[in-house]
Amino acid sequence: MKAVIVDDEASVRNTIKTILNKNFPGIDVVAMPGSVAEAYEQLVMLKPGLLFLDIELPDGNGFDLIKMISPVTFKVIFVTGHQEYALSAIKVSALDYIMKPVDADELRMAVEKALSVISNEEMQIKMQALSENMQGKKTLKRIILHTADHLQLVSVSDIIRAEADSNYTSFFLSDGKKIMVSRTIKEFDTLLSSSGMIRVHQSHLINVNHIDRFVKKDGGWVMLKNGTKIPVSPNLKKQVLKALTEHLYD
Repeated sequence: MKAVIVDDEASVRNTIKTILNKNFPGIDVVAMPGSVAEAYEQLVMLKPGLLFLDIELPDGNGFDLIKMISPVTFKVIFVTGHQEYALSAIKVSALDYIMKPVDADELRMAVEKALSVISNEEMQIKMQALSENMQGKKTLKRIILHTADHLQLVSVSDIIRAEADSNYTSFFLSDGKKIMVSRTIKEFDTLLSSSGMIRVHQSHLINVNHIDRFVKKDGGWVMLKNGTKIPVSPNLKKQVLKALTEHLYD
């Protein structure tokens, strides 16, 4: 498989290439451009199967490069030193990434994951989610839910609530669907906290847009617009009321 490494730091490019040469003899690094313009030419000409892509480049960013190439027929692993909104967009789009400074074990795991299961069709779904999440306001619009047998692209606005079940999380959607994924609710709390999903209980996340009312009696609970009653943890009550007030005046 041909691979291209796009990063404006020569040391990072060389580190990734060295790790690949040592651990993946079947991967041939055919180009290591340091800019969006140079990378675009190399990708079109070489048609690699795997791309390592830095987010911030001298003449743009990695997302600009992705937009220039459609459809994306290669697997993408982002390389970044930034834990900001862009990283959240990558995470909810179920794309692989490694943080700088590059760790050999993390890189190896990311490559093994990318090589093992991702089809071109799945990559298109993930890139669609990423594209939508990187547009407009800094709120995540779409999330990839990875079930046991498929990828589900879901609008955050369609999520009514999420409920923990041990190491699994069940999502309840406005169309009546229930989707279970093998990730903890804590992970989704972190990813979706800036997109209208609030933690009201150890086992429950709810979409503030689907709340009908907050009821103070019996320790406190919320009634959702679909009639579902969700308990509110005493230690989260102030946080929930604050989120509802901010939403009301948003």
